[in-house]
Amino acid sequence: MRLIQDIKPLFARYGTGVGLFVTIAVSLWVFVLIVLPQIAMVEISFGHNLPPAERGGPKDVYTLSNYAYFLFGNDGSFNALHVMIMVKTVLASVIVTIFDVVLCYPIAFVLAHGARPAAARLMVIGLIVPYWVNEVLRAFAFRIIFGATGLVNGLGQALGFWDEPIDFIREDVALYAGLTYAYILLMIFPIYNAIEALDRNQIEAARDMGASWWRIHWRVVIPMAKPGIASGCTMVFMLTTGALAAPQILGGPSNLWFTQLVYQWFNEASNWPRGSAYAVILVAVCILFTFLMMRVFKVKIGEIGR
Repeated sequence: MRLIQDIKPLFARYGTGVGLFVTIAVSLWVFVLIVLPQIAMVEISFGHNLPPAERGGPKDVYTLSNYAYFLFGNDGSFNALHVMIMVKTVLASVIVTIFDVVLCYPIAFVLAHGARPAAARLMVIGLIVPYWVNEVLRAFAFRIIFGATGLVNGLGQALGFWDEPIDFIREDVALYAGLTYAYILLMIFPIYNAIEALDRNQIEAARDMGASWWRIHWRVVIPMAKPGIASGCTMVFMLTTGALAAPQILGGPSNLWFTQLVYQWFNEASNWPRGSAYAVILVAVCILFTFLMMRVFKVKIGEIGR
């Protein structure tokens, strides 16, 4: 019923033809390209890795062994390597998300209430244009910038901050910087949309009553921006945990991202059931993070999706 109530204004405003087209297109997108593949992946994750000749035979039964392998491996002992890779991926994604919030909140506020319209448009263009470059090329650019002979090491040595080049690749500094930059637009625009709806008179009233800038943001702006912050955090976290190109290009030799494990099971080991199980585990972690954001910011799923 709620879905029908949400669709009715679309038909009333744009007519039956446009309303049907949008409804059918969105339904196909959601169910054919998202829901059905996920269901198939879940179903595959409960199967055995059998050769084509044995599929559909007596050995083709459902099993939890692919999920058990993530925790206990083949010999029954704790699979510390894969569990720690998951923990490290989640912690790194949380750090990248926090970096993006700290970096993007001031930018979003300036765009919404600090800059003149012409300046705001120029700022938006300046933010969007670099993303015309492919993600892989941007990752290689960060590898060059943070390389031994790159810009960061060159400036650091020229200014006397350090004498020898620092291996920012091995220390994962380049990885964190690249991932933080890769998804800033997905943090800026949700926060911007939320802050833009704030009446500027509320800010002026708080200032007239003697509130400091910190208190104005804490008590007036941030409560209004909570849905945008929660939405941005959810998208940045999901895309960071699911990143593949950036960890492979910018990660150090000892740094393995969880998506790389999924890739290895699918493409190198040709074990689709186990790769599907690992992918389902990753999706489950992202869903849990979404619910955590809803709990932390006290917002509903509908507010995050706006």
